[in-house]
Amino acid sequence: MGVSPLIWGITIVVILALLAFDYFFHIRKAHVPSLREAAIWSSIYVGLALIFGIVVFIFGGVDMGAEYFAGYITEKALSVDNLFVFLIIMASFKVPREDQQKVLLFGIVFSLIARTAFIFVGAALINQFAWVFYIFGLILLLTAGNLLKKDDESDEANNFIIRLAKKLFHTTDEYDGDKLFTKIDGKKVLTPMLLVMVAIGGTDILFALDSIPAIFGLTQNVFIVFTATAFSLMGLRQLYFLLDGLLDRLIYLSYGLAAILAFIGVKLILHALHENNLPFINGGEHVSVIEITTGLSLSVIIGVLVVTVLASLFSKAGKAQTAVNNVRRHANNYTDLSYTADQAERERIYTELLEEEAYVKSMDKKYRDKVKDIDKIRDEITEAHRQHDEYLKS
Repeated sequence: MGVSPLIWGITIVVILALLAFDYFFHIRKAHVPSLREAAIWSSIYVGLALIFGIVVFIFGGVDMGAEYFAGYITEKALSVDNLFVFLIIMASFKVPREDQQKVLLFGIVFSLIARTAFIFVGAALINQFAWVFYIFGLILLLTAGNLLKKDDESDEANNFIIRLAKKLFHTTDEYDGDKLFTKIDGKKVLTPMLLVMVAIGGTDILFALDSIPAIFGLTQNVFIVFTATAFSLMGLRQLYFLLDGLLDRLIYLSYGLAAILAFIGVKLILHALHENNLPFINGGEHVSVIEITTGLSLSVIIGVLVVTVLASLFSKAGKAQTAVNNVRRHANNYTDLSYTADQAERERIYTELLEEEAYVKSMDKKYRDKVKDIDKIRDEITEAHRQHDEYLKS
């Protein structure tokens, strides 16, 4: 089905309106969203994506609808994986919790811009050169391999752009609300808020290099690629706060995503062989191979994600890893006095620290003692308790 310029225009206006609504009605005033607020708005954005998919089914047909949902689910899963990196970056920069929403919205907008550019570049390449499918397939296979050996403790914030910015410009380690610039001794300097946005933007470009080949492996319809990508990013900010504390529990998510990307990578290479025009492969003629249908792709993607999530949630090792990581995070946040000026937020963190600590102690010792750096984590918890005792005495 061809998509008219009018439909394109309406779609873009709706997406921009949703982003503007998010900014003016939710994050313009810095605050920490409640679990209820995050759950409601996450549901609304998922609902909008589903409604749009049904409209595609009705007007575009079963194949186009299946392509949209396969693309949306894949991109949504990759977006959730990206939240892990956002969490690391914001922890590295110690972004105040009440200002994290603004950073996330910037990341979503920048990601949408970057991915849109990659979409149209990718579409142009595909239209001109069928061999691009080979490249996309290899990229996804390499990405799948990298996911399996990913180092979760890598400092994503300490990248080249940030180091360069600190060398070339005057910077400060202190936040001034959500301002990007502030003045110290009469001189204009960059705040960490600007630097964290640069770090988020840089990683967004890397994410686009992985996600766009993945969705082109499911459909070459540019409208479907764009809308599936856009709707997968909508509501990501709310999802971050809804899943906060649960992200670490999805210990097998990277394995599931690796399987999905490898599957799509193989699908792309098979498609490239079918459309082959490279002279050194089968004399430039197409190769008779099995082509994976969209229906099978959708089934595999959903099946792998369901198995991955359930295995993570019900795994005793996963529960122990999550609980210990949460204890460590709460202890670090509490002992870092610059984390937030909100005393109520500090008390919330300490309460969560106590709850997670009690939960860890109730677990089988063999699971919690397997966690990396367990002795160091215990020292960090002890320091948090010491500081809280001093706070109560003051």
